[in-house]
Amino acid sequence: MTTVENDADVIVVGAGPGGSATAYHLAQHGLRVLLLEKTEFPREKVCGDGLTPRAVKQLIKLGVDTSPEAGWLHNKGLRVIGGGVRLELDWPELASFPNYGLVRTRLDFDDLVAKRAVAAGAELRTGVNVTGPVLDATGRAIGVAAEVGPGKELTTFHAPLMVAADGVSGRFPLALGLAKREDRPIGVAVRRYYRSPARHDDRYLESWLELRSREGGDKLLPGYGWIFGMGDGRVNAGLGVLNSSSAFGKTNYRRLLTDWLANTPDDWGLNDDANADGPILGAALPMGFNRVPHYTRGVMLVGDSGGMVNPFNGEGIAYAMESGELAAEVAVQALARPAGVERERALAHYPTELKSRYGGYYRLGGVFVKLIGNPQIMRIATKHGMPHPLLMRFVLKLLANLTDPRGGDAMDRIINAMTRVAPSV
Repeated sequence: MTTVENDADVIVVGAGPGGSATAYHLAQHGLRVLLLEKTEFPREKVCGDGLTPRAVKQLIKLGVDTSPEAGWLHNKGLRVIGGGVRLELDWPELASFPNYGLVRTRLDFDDLVAKRAVAAGAELRTGVNVTGPVLDATGRAIGVAAEVGPGKELTTFHAPLMVAADGVSGRFPLALGLAKREDRPIGVAVRRYYRSPARHDDRYLESWLELRSREGGDKLLPGYGWIFGMGDGRVNAGLGVLNSSSAFGKTNYRRLLTDWLANTPDDWGLNDDANADGPILGAALPMGFNRVPHYTRGVMLVGDSGGMVNPFNGEGIAYAMESGELAAEVAVQALARPAGVERERALAHYPTELKSRYGGYYRLGGVFVKLIGNPQIMRIATKHGMPHPLLMRFVLKLLANLTDPRGGDAMDRIINAMTRVAPSV
């Protein structure tokens, strides 16, 4: 057997929020970490400018200054619009999570989190396009193959453990034969920035449960929408469509967005392409563990690579960072053991713990996705649910996964009990 000199204790593929959080926590524990990113920072990403308190908690763990003075726009909660009702719901007051959300462009955000990983001791290499794993004779990953720099020089890097955090495309796990599961929810989201002095500093993230077009007599459009201020003179306006909708895969989503925004008030500036700041961009939202197993043959999956987007609200960044923290904790314990059976036993704890934390909740989310994909059910739920603020506060806690795990109020106890009794996905 040939002895390979390792370049790191752990190689992390992808320096998005999940990969950078993983690298940060690994480095904090004293491991040698190589963080490989195919692009250069700063770089644009489509979704994730609006962060719930769940994501804020992870940023605080990374030592990020989330103050307005550091360039963050704080928000107080969620404004829900539907069924002829406009309801403002503040983020809940909890022991486990802060009571504010944040807004920042991914252009700044991903760069900032990657820098926290570097400050903790991780080595970041940009311009490194990982093409697949390097396997030993048993089929276990012992490194990665990559094209490096503008000349695409073929290079290999070696480590006893790899973390795939390469996003929804999941090229690295695909190279291991880990395809997406077709029986799990998936969504498509499109968004565009608009200059909007009237809305840019809004203190609420705005969610539209009904989208209507002026054309065709105020007809109802598929999907759900959002509008929230960026604090810099612009807003982020977008919409999502789930695969439980009959319109999924059969709709021009960019046209859908402009049809809906054409029906918004003139003073917002969203119904005029002259106010647009950049093109309409789209991304897929891989939900409910749509790629498994989350550990196999020396590779752990983190974030979108493992389909960890919340089916209830499309949030991915919080779960990417949480799974990165968990992956780091498991990796530290595993690498302290001898290679072989003992180490594999420790690594097997990662998918088990992920299932324990999120499996029941994601199962409920899958049911929710199927229900709201039916326009009739969505219309009834909106009409009868929206006029009841107490019920909607419960819905906010459920959709944003914001409860205190122990103690808490009656809503927390009901939601926690529901997720415990639901069979894991």
